[in-house]
Amino acid sequence: MLSLIRLLIKDVTGVAAVEYGLITALIAVAMIPGLMLAGQGLDHVFFLISDGL
Repeated sequence: MLSLIRLLIKDVTGVAAVEYGLITALIAVAMIPGLMLAGQGLDHVFFLISDGL
């Protein structure tokens, strides 16, 4: 049992995938406010265009 625990502690095969997942999640969280602001700006632009027509 102790040897199995030692083997699991030394096993680092899935570490890179977890790190890439965390980086992707952080990028997505950082993009949300920017996309929301861009959406509001585009909404205003389309409103001005439709009002001018």
